[in-house]
Amino acid sequence: MPSIKKILCAVDLSDHSKSVAEYAQVLAKSMDAEITVLYAAPSLSQYVGFHVPPSSIENFVGEIVSGAEKSMEAFVAENFSGVKVEGKIISGYAAQEILNYATNNEIDLIIMGTHGRTGIDRMLFGSVAEKVVKAATMPVMTIRPNY
Repeated sequence: MPSIKKILCAVDLSDHSKSVAEYAQVLAKSMDAEITVLYAAPSLSQYVGFHVPPSSIENFVGEIVSGAEKSMEAFVAENFSGVKVEGKIISGYAAQEILNYATNNEIDLIIMGTHGRTGIDRMLFGSVAEKVVKAATMPVMTIRPNY
């Protein structure tokens, strides 16, 4: 049977992230695994060419990351107890950053939420979870909203 010792809990720090955290904590406790809670802040580098100075974008992303760090501390404290857990904030395209982190840190299982989008919303916004599921080399557990 495969051993699960390192779990990556990818969150967007929305209300639904609490459900994702619950599953990560239950699995970590039952398998004596450690959890890394990961939030990927958008880099916004694709907007540099739109007459927006790079320094303005960097300052804005810095504020997003700073706010996310505070939110992550509170989220980890509120949702994880009795397990080894670490919160991390990275910047970039969420799906790619999740996959890179998981690969570079020998993660055994990724747990993440879905937004449950369908139809035109899904076509317009895409799905980070779908991209991770399709490209990951390790198992991915997805949690739909309201479960």
